[in-house]
Amino acid sequence: MSTTQNTATANPKLATIRALLAKAEDPSTPEAEAELARKRAFEMMAKYGVEQAMLNDGNPTSDASADRQIVLDNPWAMERVRLINRIARALGCQLIHLGRDGGGPARRVHIFGYESDLQRVELLYTSLLLQMNSGLAAQYVPVSSGARAWRRSWLLGFIDRVGRRIEEAERGAQEEARSETSATGRSTALVLADRKAVVERSYRDAYPRARKGGSTTMTGNGFGAGWTAGGRADIGGRRIGRATAGTIAS
Repeated sequence: MSTTQNTATANPKLATIRALLAKAEDPSTPEAEAELARKRAFEMMAKYGVEQAMLNDGNPTSDASADRQIVLDNPWAMERVRLINRIARALGCQLIHLGRDGGGPARRVHIFGYESDLQRVELLYTSLLLQMNSGLAAQYVPVSSGARAWRRSWLLGFIDRVGRRIEEAERGAQEEARSETSATGRSTALVLADRKAVVERSYRDAYPRARKGGSTTMTGNGFGAGWTAGGRADIGGRRIGRATAGTIAS
């Protein structure tokens, strides 16, 4: 069992999120109940990030700044890079794409963030990668379109939509907690700003010459279909610790 699975089992809130998503994905659950379960699971995941930041303020041993290197395999390795980058940045982390891993098509990324946020990134990436892959496999590619270009644009649409949903939820959770104070008496805004600065400093110390990536060139007209599918995706992360997420190196 992975470290992520152990943590999820030990943490009652993450266990509740898993149970909610299991209910949402059960074919026997009525759609209205399934949608409510998804919504609740996502709200809990967003609040979990803020709660961990506030609980651990002033106690770096319980939620320290850290980093992970992850290898993202084919198919669609670059789109996997874009997916995890969108998730990582939404959750207060920094990511750099290191290029190909060895001589093959796999890609390596290096992520910086606090332990609790890196855990959230892994949970969401694992879940959303599986949803993205299964969603793409179920698509009917229009005969008039180039198959690969259409599929790639579908993936980009999916990534854009789920990225926006995650960002919106993070803002909502932070806004809801704005009047709270940590054990050290600091506001939510100040705690999160300090964490962001620590992560940015760690990232810049490791890669002082890092530059912002260029824009994505897109062909194909599957973006809208992918964007719609991303709006239906579960964003709480029930599929914890699956190998699909790539190899995580210390």
